[in-house]
Amino acid sequence: MSEQQIAIPCVYMRGGTSKAVYLMGKDLPPPGEKRNNILMRIMGSPDLTEIDGMGGAQIVTSKLAVIDPPSRPDADVDYTFGQAEIDHPHIDYDANCGNISSAVGPFAIDSGLVKAQEPITRVRIHNTNTGKIFRLLMDSGELVEDELFDYE
Repeated sequence: MSEQQIAIPCVYMRGGTSKAVYLMGKDLPPPGEKRNNILMRIMGSPDLTEIDGMGGAQIVTSKLAVIDPPSRPDADVDYTFGQAEIDHPHIDYDANCGNISSAVGPFAIDSGLVKAQEPITRVRIHNTNTGKIFRLLMDSGELVEDELFDYE
């Protein structure tokens, strides 16, 4: 018996020296086992090669970013970082990745969650893993190198 396929919009995007699958939370089940199972399927996990998914066959190359509208008034978006384990069925939410965080702003703009502003767009990102807010500054869609992050 084959499993039913479902379409889930996503973007495979580089942030710094890393890349991840970026998804909108509204396109997934609520946080929990069902969501984790879908995220593992997207990555091709658990499988040491992750040959059937978007994962990179190592936990450090099997990264996910789930983006939602903000859950707090001092943020423009919520961002949940996850890494798919390759040797057992588990999504690790205990960490964050600065590289992947750097692409949350462009993703939020492209997804319509944040409106680009001239000359500088500031995106306030609530990392749900850590509870921290950070601000990402972009100049016409490009990261402002000397002022990339400001953590609270």
